[in-house]
Amino acid sequence: MKRPLFVANWKMNKTMAETQAFMDEFASYQLPETTDVAICAPFIDLAVLANQKVVATGAQDIYPAEAGAYTGEISASMLAECGVKYVIVGHSERRTLLHETDAFVAEKYHYAAGAGFVPILCVGESLAQREAGEAEAWCKSQLDAVFADAQALPDEIVVAYEPIWAIGTGKTATAADAQEMLAALRAHLAALIGEEKAQAARLLYGGSMKADNARALMAEADVDGGLIGGASLKPDSFLALINEGSALSV
Repeated sequence: MKRPLFVANWKMNKTMAETQAFMDEFASYQLPETTDVAICAPFIDLAVLANQKVVATGAQDIYPAEAGAYTGEISASMLAECGVKYVIVGHSERRTLLHETDAFVAEKYHYAAGAGFVPILCVGESLAQREAGEAEAWCKSQLDAVFADAQALPDEIVVAYEPIWAIGTGKTATAADAQEMLAALRAHLAALIGEEKAQAARLLYGGSMKADNARALMAEADVDGGLIGGASLKPDSFLALINEGSALSV
């Protein structure tokens, strides 16, 4: 069994003071030694997270240029200065709200990897695509955009499957639904980057994972962790999810 990875995506939540208060409490908890945990926070909070040693620090985005006239964006060197390890790329909210294309997501992915970060590539389908029977083909096409012509790959590959219809809605794909999609994505990854790298990749489920469903999801063969939204905003609920999700790996 792979070492589980649970990544908090705080989205546009928490001031610096709130982040410090969260970490003050979270640092008092005993996290499972068998599990990796990261927090992807708003840019202003990264300086707060840089001063702690409890979890890995992650960013929610990156711009594929080192400097220049890119108002509102952030570079690799800025993130590195804050001790960032993980960078989310291709989140459905950025694809939908900010119209990020597959090509731009791929550019960000390879830029982040080349800068020494571990990119967390997000893929996922809408409810309309799922009901039309297009979910698997859609998600595979998002993998193709990043990996089909990849010349170099990061040592650590992380892909998060986030059914868009289950993000922040309270709806959750069943454990069997998550396993079916992640197994298909792992098989497709194997065709793109080779069996060994595909098996070593950590595939996360990113649609309303909570403490009460984490263990069932993590029991599936191809679910290696979670990309966590709402359940990561409070220290106690995030800890409960981590403990439940890690129970099978202890």
